[in-house]
Amino acid sequence: MQLSLGPVLYNWAPDRWRDFYFAIADEAPVDVVAVGEIVCSKRSPFFDDHLPAVIERLRSAGKQVLLGSLILVSQRRERRQTEELAAVTDMLIEVNDLTCLRALAGRRHAIGPFVNIYSESAAAFHAAQGAARICLPPELPLSSVAAIAAGVPDVAIEVFAFGRVPLAISARCYHARVHKLAKDNCRFVCDKDPDGLALKTLEQQDFLTINGVQTLSYTCTNLLGDAGRLRDAGVASLRLSPQACDMVAVAKVFRGVLDGRDDAEGGNRSLAALYPNVPFSNGFLHGSAGVSYLS
Repeated sequence: MQLSLGPVLYNWAPDRWRDFYFAIADEAPVDVVAVGEIVCSKRSPFFDDHLPAVIERLRSAGKQVLLGSLILVSQRRERRQTEELAAVTDMLIEVNDLTCLRALAGRRHAIGPFVNIYSESAAAFHAAQGAARICLPPELPLSSVAAIAAGVPDVAIEVFAFGRVPLAISARCYHARVHKLAKDNCRFVCDKDPDGLALKTLEQQDFLTINGVQTLSYTCTNLLGDAGRLRDAGVASLRLSPQACDMVAVAKVFRGVLDGRDDAEGGNRSLAALYPNVPFSNGFLHGSAGVSYLS
């Protein structure tokens, strides 16, 4: 199985963002890397100057690079950004909003986990439009994953296997609201929380994580122990989503288990040490509550 790395979802400092991808290029055993700002279009200018060097470094290391589109396109300037992205022809574009799919006009592309593909017919439709890779939504159970993979055997099916689960995107900025700021004058306060801002219920139970306009789970998806079943289901690639931990080491743990050098139990202990104080979950894959973790 391949390993892929999704785009950074959080608002990291530009130098940290660049150095993260340089380390991934030089040290991480991943095959495919998605880059680009996909959560908030206002953040994009911070990373634009570093993007060419990051892409060159990743390509020189033998990684396939995907350029991710915005998850939510709601303004004219965002439509223009999407059209400019679709004009890039020397890299695979990863579609995260159907606005971008229209702009690609049937060209070969990838589909990110933010497009709702819940059935074989939906996957077949996107394959007919040129989708060569599809990262399925993280809430699908294993039975659905297997059915979709069987329905589009020529498409590389990918599953979200590590990271806080992306649950929703909004036109409102939660970070701005928490700090009593308007979205248009947010001062980019989301950079204060490089791993998202954890939310609690009224009973003080950990609940969700916010990241600007995005809502994620509080728990971290971890499908390392399910890798064998996913391989048997026809999954071609596991996706790791960058968190504020040593993602090079996380990738090495996954690669070691996938290659049979290490066992999943030991790998899970290593992941818990690399990303402490964040509970793991895999309930969605088992058809259970997403927050649960079944060994």
